[in-house]
Amino acid sequence: MKYALVTGGSRGIGRAVSVKLAQLGYHIIINYVSRTDAAEETLRLVREAGSDGEMLQFNVGDAEQVKAALESWQKAHEDEYIEVVVNNAGIRRDNLMALMPAEDWYSVINVTLGGFYNVTAPLIPQMQFHKFGRIINMASVSGIMGMQGQTNYSAAKGGLVAATKALAKEVARKNITVNAVAPGFIKTDMVEGLDEAALKKTIPANRFGQPEEVAELVAFLASPQAGYITGNVISINGGLYT
Repeated sequence: MKYALVTGGSRGIGRAVSVKLAQLGYHIIINYVSRTDAAEETLRLVREAGSDGEMLQFNVGDAEQVKAALESWQKAHEDEYIEVVVNNAGIRRDNLMALMPAEDWYSVINVTLGGFYNVTAPLIPQMQFHKFGRIINMASVSGIMGMQGQTNYSAAKGGLVAATKALAKEVARKNITVNAVAPGFIKTDMVEGLDEAALKKTIPANRFGQPEEVAELVAFLASPQAGYITGNVISINGGLYT
C-alpha cells in the first residue's frame, strides 16, 4: 500500500490532487479542519477513482494537533509510511499591510509556513529510512512576484519557496525530492471575491486555471519519473509571471 497525505484535501486544489493521486494507486489521507462534509465528498471521489482513503482531521497550524494525529496514524500503520506529502493547506487574509491586524499576519504565516514544518518534519525520518519520499509544497505566484494587499500571503508563500530549496539539499541523498508548485489564479474557493473578468486581462492565456491542471503537475512530481527534479519551483499560471 502506498500512502499519500494531502493537507487541505477536502476542497479545491487539494481535492483535485487527492483524486489524481488516487488514480495512480495511492491510498489517500485527506486532511481537513472542519468541513467534514467536504472531506467525505473527496473520499467518495477518491473511491470512485479506483483507490481508497481515509480522513484525518487536524489544523496544520496547531503543532500539538498535528503531532497527535500523525502519531496516532503511525501506530495504526506500524509497517507503513507516508511516502508522499502534499502541503496544500493555506488561508488568505488579504489587506494592505498598514491596515492589517496582527492576527491576520500571524495566522496566514502559521498555517502556510508553520503548517509545512509541523506536517513535514515528523514524516522525513520514515522517508529517509525507506529511501524514498516526495514532498510537494503548494506555493503561489504571490510568493514569487509579490501581490499588493497580500503581504502576509506573499511572505508565507515566499518562505515556503525558500524552505523547499533548502530542504531539498538536506534529503536528496536519500532519494527524497522536495519541490514547490506555484499556481496563479485557479478556479477554487480561494479566488472567490476577486474580479475574474478584470484579472483575466492580465493573464496571457486569458483564463483562470483549473484545479485538475495543477493536480497533473503534482502527480508527475510525485512519480518515480521525477526523481531527478528537486529543489524546483514550477509555476502554473497561464503566463502571468515567468
